[in-house]
Amino acid sequence: MSGHGSGPDPERERDRAAAFRESVTGANVELAYAGIKTFMKGDRRDVDDVDDVDAAVVGVPYDGAVSNRPGARYGPEAIRHASGWWAYLSDYKGGLTNMQTGKTVDFDDLSVADCGDVPVFPMDRETTAESITAHLAAVAAQTFPVLLGGDHYCTFPAVRGFAEGAGHDSVGFVQIDAHTDTVSESPVFGSEFHGSSTARIADSPYVDYDSVSQVGIRGYESPEFFEFADETGLNLYTMREIEERGVRPVIEDAVAAAAEDTDAVYVSFDIDGVDPSVAPGTGTPTPGGLSAHQALEIMEVLGAHEAVGAADLMEVAPRYDSTEGTQRLAAYLLVTLLERAFAE
Repeated sequence: MSGHGSGPDPERERDRAAAFRESVTGANVELAYAGIKTFMKGDRRDVDDVDDVDAAVVGVPYDGAVSNRPGARYGPEAIRHASGWWAYLSDYKGGLTNMQTGKTVDFDDLSVADCGDVPVFPMDRETTAESITAHLAAVAAQTFPVLLGGDHYCTFPAVRGFAEGAGHDSVGFVQIDAHTDTVSESPVFGSEFHGSSTARIADSPYVDYDSVSQVGIRGYESPEFFEFADETGLNLYTMREIEERGVRPVIEDAVAAAAEDTDAVYVSFDIDGVDPSVAPGTGTPTPGGLSAHQALEIMEVLGAHEAVGAADLMEVAPRYDSTEGTQRLAAYLLVTLLERAFAE
């Protein structure tokens, strides 16, 4: 038996670490790239324990329903990592002035929990959809849900979960996207893929096409698409209209149309709504899209609208963007929406 005393005192060593943090300026500021990667460095929570926060984040690392390039399964991790920058700024500088809006922001007024990723089943789309619905419903019963995708098919079960969990009979849907996702049936992909998500949402008991607003649409659709929009009452706002009218009046009209005669509005932002010169990290890039400034202004308007009750950010495929700019913009878009909703 050696004579080196009675061994370490665990309580004393814990006190030593606490004393260091208390005595060293900046020891409690966590760098953007440090720590466990939760959204905005929020508390890690279970989905049944978020009734005391403003918003709760869930990830869906699933891209089994894409029709072009895969990789959105890595989106939730990348967005979480990028979001640490805004948490760091808040810790480092305290109150912040948003130079876009001119408003003072106190992120201490914004409480965000991160519930991790829902269980997904790469070879079983139906069970994955059930998982998304169940977990979104659990969160929506307590607070504002934020979903990190994942491919855009995941939005369909998420909207269903939001409606059921929050007890809404009718939901408006604002979709920022390059594509309408209104394919009812594809001879290759069937009726359950990321190009059919809005069709499935509008077929649900909670959403009608006249409560759907689509913003930033461009590229190509079916030959009769404008007739389809007229017949169904779909509120369609193309990129050409944004260029002609300006982004703010367009998004104000879009959210007003979705909110009319509905209990709440679900916002879905497909990152390919942004021009691929700005956000190349996505599966189906389409030229001629939103600028970063226009995208942020959209989220400013939506975050301030009282009808908005849930949001997602979809189709970030980080491996196609070596600069990491796509996930950085995606995180900034969600931070902007939550900031306007809860921190001003």
